[in-house]
Amino acid sequence: MFDLARLRLLRELRHRGTMTAVAEAFGLTSSAVSQQLATLEREARLALLERVGRRVRLTPGGERLAGHAETILQAVETAELDLKAARGEPEGVLHVAAFATFARARLLPAILRLRDRRPGLQVVLQELEPAASLDAVRDGRCDLAISFAYNLAPRPPTPGLIGHPLMEEPILLALPPAWADAPEPLELARLADQDWIVGSRQGDDRVLAERACAAAGFAPRMTHGVGDYDLQLEMIAEGLGVAFVPELGLRSPAAAKVAVRAPAGPPLVRRIAAVTRPALAASPRVGALLAELATS
Repeated sequence: MFDLARLRLLRELRHRGTMTAVAEAFGLTSSAVSQQLATLEREARLALLERVGRRVRLTPGGERLAGHAETILQAVETAELDLKAARGEPEGVLHVAAFATFARARLLPAILRLRDRRPGLQVVLQELEPAASLDAVRDGRCDLAISFAYNLAPRPPTPGLIGHPLMEEPILLALPPAWADAPEPLELARLADQDWIVGSRQGDDRVLAERACAAAGFAPRMTHGVGDYDLQLEMIAEGLGVAFVPELGLRSPAAAKVAVRAPAGPPLVRRIAAVTRPALAASPRVGALLAELATS
């Protein structure tokens, strides 16, 4: 019989690609991961890994077992959740990973309402950017990820996870006060000679700026990298640049200090979704939180 912990390591090796990445995700050393997978090979009586230069990759047999591991691990989690669901009311702890702007505007109010309506359910929040939050759900550190993708920088589906759309929000232009009389919508080409402020926490923000501005015929001069929207808006108010800011990012006192305009051309949007493992999708805990988010 296969050990579930070793199957999980094999599955994650297929997803993450390196022993080092798997070790970091599970708080282990690369040597410990290697030893566990070597034991799994002996249990399977089949070569699961092969060396390619200084790295390893799954053999065809390893790929097949990793596919079975995905099915087995989901089935075990489904069984556990089914027994818990038989108790009726959602209870226990729901670990949620979310990015700051959504957590502040939508998730926190939902958590506070749940605290009153579902006293047996505790929602634990961890602030993470989308890529990190999806990894946290895959490896079991979190149950639900609130993730997003820009329409100009879509993300491929994450193997082993399913998504539930929550909302779409427009991406707007935040401009220094000197642009207070600018028309709306504003042609991006008028900003070709401006300094641009882009997010520093993930590459998608740069991709959005590059692609939107390229469609307008220029390459943006990305001068500042700032991950906090409040700080971005303060900098914009002082004339240090312009930026694309999602609507939720403008729910700040600093937004009153800048000019906000919709960009001309095809709409720019940020699509926000709740992502979880298939076994958790129908659980009372996840359902309770999604119901609250739907009302906010």
